[in-house]
Amino acid sequence: MKTAIVTDSTSYLSEETRKALNIHMISLEVTFGNKSFKEAEMTEEEFYQKAKVEFPKTSQPPLGEFTTLYDKLSADHKEIVSIHLSSGISGTYAGSKQAAEMVENVKVYSFDTELTCALQGFYTVKAAKMAEEGADAQTILAELDEMKTSLRAYFMVEDLKHLQRGGRLSSAQALVGGMLQIKPILHFQQKVIIPFEKIRTRKKAMNRIVDLLKEDSKDGHEWQATIIHANRPEEAKQWKAELEIACPEVDFEISYFGPVIGTHLGEGAMGLGWVKK
Repeated sequence: MKTAIVTDSTSYLSEETRKALNIHMISLEVTFGNKSFKEAEMTEEEFYQKAKVEFPKTSQPPLGEFTTLYDKLSADHKEIVSIHLSSGISGTYAGSKQAAEMVENVKVYSFDTELTCALQGFYTVKAAKMAEEGADAQTILAELDEMKTSLRAYFMVEDLKHLQRGGRLSSAQALVGGMLQIKPILHFQQKVIIPFEKIRTRKKAMNRIVDLLKEDSKDGHEWQATIIHANRPEEAKQWKAELEIACPEVDFEISYFGPVIGTHLGEGAMGLGWVKK
C-alpha cells in the first residue's frame, strides 16, 4: 500500500477492524489522580466505574509518539493520511500537523474530522478501504471532504455536571437544567460542541434526534448510521431495534463514548450520527 492510514483512539474502532483494514492508531490519555492510562488500555466498563469515584482528566498523545509512528510507517509507505478528532476540542490534530513537519521520507496529511467518536471512525474506515484499493492521499482527502457534506451527529447528556466541569455550562445553568430535567441536544458546529436544542426529557430528546435522521434519510439515498452510548449497551440495543423499524432505509450499528469523550459527556450520554453511503 502506498498510503498508510492513521487515526487516534477516539474513533473507537475495534482492534479487529483496525487489523483487517491495516489502520494504525495513536492513543489519547486519561488521568485519575497521579496515574495516567492510554485510552486503549481501559475498557468502557472500567472507566465508568472509576469515574464514579474520581473525576478524570484527559490529554492528547505526546508529540514523540506521533513522530515515532510516522517514522516507522515511512519505511513502507510514501504517504500518510492521519485522521483525528476535532481541533476545536483537542490539540491532537495540531500535534499531528506538528509531527508531520518533523519527519522525513514520508508526506503526512493531517485531516480534521471536526467531530469525534464513531463518526471519526466512518472517515477512517472509508480512507482505509480506499488505500487498500490503491488510492493516493489527495484522492482520499477529496472523498473525506465530500463525506463532510452529508455527515451529521447529535447527542445528549444524562447529567449536566460534566459539561459544567468542562466549562461548557455555568454552575447556575447546570443547577437549573438539572432541576428542570433539561436534556440539551448537542452537536458540532465550526469544530466545537454547541447546544442544538433544549429538550425537557431524555425520551423527547432521543425522539427529536430520530426526527432529524428521518428528515435527512427520506431523500432516497442509502445511509449508514451509528448509535453511540456511554455505558448504556442495553438501551443502545433497544434504540437500534426501534430505529430499524422507523428507518428501514438506514443501516445501523452500535458504538460507544470511550474514556476520553466520556470524561466530558458523562455516563448515560447517547448519540446518533449518520452519513450517505
